[in-house]
Amino acid sequence: MAVVTGVIVANLNFIQPIENLIATDFDISKATVGTLAMVTQLGYAFGLLLIVPLGDIFDRYHLIQFMMVLSIFSLLLAFWAPNAGIFAVATALVGITSVAPQIIIPYAGYLAPALQRGRVLGIVLSGLLTGILLSRSFSGLLGSIMPWQDIYLLAAGIDLIFLVIVHYQLPHDARGHQQLRYWSVIGMLPKLFTSQRALRGAAINGFCLFGMSNVLWSTLAFYLAATYHLGSNVAGLLGLLGIAGVLAAPMIGNLVDQRSPRLTITLSMALSGIAFVIFWFGGHWMIGLILGIILLDLGTQFSQVSNQAIVQSLNRQLSSRNNSVFMFSYFLGGSIGTLAATWAWTHAGWLGVCGVAAAFLIMALLGHWVIGEPKKLATE
Repeated sequence: MAVVTGVIVANLNFIQPIENLIATDFDISKATVGTLAMVTQLGYAFGLLLIVPLGDIFDRYHLIQFMMVLSIFSLLLAFWAPNAGIFAVATALVGITSVAPQIIIPYAGYLAPALQRGRVLGIVLSGLLTGILLSRSFSGLLGSIMPWQDIYLLAAGIDLIFLVIVHYQLPHDARGHQQLRYWSVIGMLPKLFTSQRALRGAAINGFCLFGMSNVLWSTLAFYLAATYHLGSNVAGLLGLLGIAGVLAAPMIGNLVDQRSPRLTITLSMALSGIAFVIFWFGGHWMIGLILGIILLDLGTQFSQVSNQAIVQSLNRQLSSRNNSVFMFSYFLGGSIGTLAATWAWTHAGWLGVCGVAAAFLIMALLGHWVIGEPKKLATE
């Protein structure tokens, strides 16, 4: 489950290190290519809202495979796209159809014993983060030696291989088909948000912390080119620094199980905030950039694992719908962070980018103060 989650979520992040290449090839501005990256995240957010709840209706074994097939066709369209307009449609479809990881995650939480749920989710989410960081390295390095379009063709081939593996290795869903109506399930999502304080807190924190993460990754290629005269290959290599978050994920899950998600959420905001202080004052030194990236990825992982543990502890029968609400907010924050950061880069440079991150951190702190997180996870 962890490996498949990482392979599929990688589709969302191929665009980030190669934004300069896409802008040059299609003869569009940096702000426009930033919008294309935002469209991918926004497509994913709406896929989370409209498709992931199907995990509470249909057999998840078949639903995951169906979404993987659609994702492969979307990647092939991105490979073929002859102009920016068609590529924009393709990248939106890549986002919408790459939601299988968010069907897998609540499935893993459903299968896990209550007292080990944080640890299990930490392992699966470490696969998610691995996919994110390796996707940046994959596209950044390959973009420096081959046409950037070929990255999407290779991704489609890799996804096809893992589709076969999923077909034979993924556990079958013992629940089968549920007697629920789609629109009644969708209509229930706002009520889940308003009626569950813990879900609201997780959604707001995820919105802000993933927004902060995307503030960096959506502008890093521009910053490296402007400050260090470096290309997409270095942007991809810097993505490997996120290995710290991958290695920490199971430990974070254990900490959530044994201590308190309130503690780990606090740590997530502290690490992310310190990272952008370092970017602000020391980003013009490579060592400052490296240290900040490590801290930011750790902060993002603390947030993701903690919030997922909270969400998946609420109600096992509503796990996909609760996850849909949380992850919609998560990637909505990511898409807004991408758009705001590219706009800030165009108008105010690196200091403007760091200012956008500061705004996200202030929102996260306000949410933490007003709503808070549960002291202990539910263990039903």
